[in-house]
Amino acid sequence: MTRFDELGLDPLLLQALSEAGHETPTPIQAQAIPAGLAGRDVLGIAQTGTGKTAAFALPILHRLKQGGGRPPRGGCRVLVLSPTRELASQIADSFKKYGKHLGFSTEVVFGGVGHVPQQRALARGVDVLVATPGRLLDHMGTRHARLDHVEVLVLDEADQMLDKGFLPPIRKIVAAVPQRQQTLFFSATMPSDIAYLARDMLREPVRVEVTPVATTAERVNQRAILLEPGAKRATLAKLLRGEGVGRTLIFSRTKHGADKIVKALEQDGLAANAIHGNKGQSQRERALAEFKSGRAPILVATDIAARGIDVREVTHVIQHDLPEVPETYVHRIGRTARAGAEGEAVALVAPDELGLLRAVERLTRQSVPMEDHRADKSGRLDDRATPVRPQRGPRPGRDQQPSRKPQGAQARHQPAAKGGPAKPQGQQQRRPDAPRGGEAPRRRSGDDAGRVFMARGR
Repeated sequence: MTRFDELGLDPLLLQALSEAGHETPTPIQAQAIPAGLAGRDVLGIAQTGTGKTAAFALPILHRLKQGGGRPPRGGCRVLVLSPTRELASQIADSFKKYGKHLGFSTEVVFGGVGHVPQQRALARGVDVLVATPGRLLDHMGTRHARLDHVEVLVLDEADQMLDKGFLPPIRKIVAAVPQRQQTLFFSATMPSDIAYLARDMLREPVRVEVTPVATTAERVNQRAILLEPGAKRATLAKLLRGEGVGRTLIFSRTKHGADKIVKALEQDGLAANAIHGNKGQSQRERALAEFKSGRAPILVATDIAARGIDVREVTHVIQHDLPEVPETYVHRIGRTARAGAEGEAVALVAPDELGLLRAVERLTRQSVPMEDHRADKSGRLDDRATPVRPQRGPRPGRDQQPSRKPQGAQARHQPAAKGGPAKPQGQQQRRPDAPRGGEAPRRRSGDDAGRVFMARGR
């Protein structure tokens, strides 16, 4: 199947696709749409930017058109759960674009804005409701939202909803949905927790996996720059002033770090905005608008906030901080090289982050070319870009554990001090206050233990 008109979609959907300039489905669309039209549950695994939204929106709109009916007052016929406000708005816009000739209602429910307009929209009944889990639970708690008439349930970016701590709300929402609904489950990665959730929610799903799990986009040119932590600011400014650098997305590990990066860029004469969970809705919308228009072509984001950013012509993705979870690296660089374009992904790596880079390379089974920009002995930056192999760093969760070797075993491997007799193997020096012979050591009372703890703390 190479064209949308070969998939069996409603003519009015084909008209909207033609008006939008879409004639050829992406691989995820070509495989997921037929399964969705057949009423099957779908487990879709694909990277960001592969057309996942249309892969579930088109068969859903076709089903609503063929089935007829009206939405229930206070409820919806289709429920789409999304991890962020930006992604929820983007999904709703796609439903409106593809279904503009069908007359279905679409509403968005998320936090950061007032409850009353959302309550009024829900009271009228909605064909397609796109919501973030937290705000939807709020409306369910006040009985302004009912889910007993949901025909289709969609979880988009399921792995990020799990990372954001939405698993308990998701389970509460799923429990309120009828058992026999169609479920479409989409995620860019499939860690074990997501696999368990999918197994609980889906019935004999059609698995659609257009790229191997955690495979990076082919058109992204990746490189890493090894430098001292204090040199990141100067290196970042130099990269942003480089030739061919257009819209650039910079990733920070924390919200505070994102604001700090923006402040430094502004001091260096570069127009930038930050987008993260602490920003108000109007601030986030203004930052995205200025990013798209080019007024502030640099956007600094945290991973959760970046999930709703679908902007073409992002030439560069710069990772100011490498992520703790290697799968997140794949998501980040997928923000460039969208819609067949090419892009560049640069990671700024401090020496203590080499372990994180090694984890990415193990996951993706790719070696990221590295340049050594560390300062030489005179303190000048070395711009020769000498390739180096990353050294073995601590593996998160494993190599950072304290040694469990008993003290006696450590003492056996220590050389004897010069000028003195060697200690017998396994024998440890007795503390002056240690009990002699077979006398049992005195147990500290709670007050004694507290005083010892406070003394050590000082």
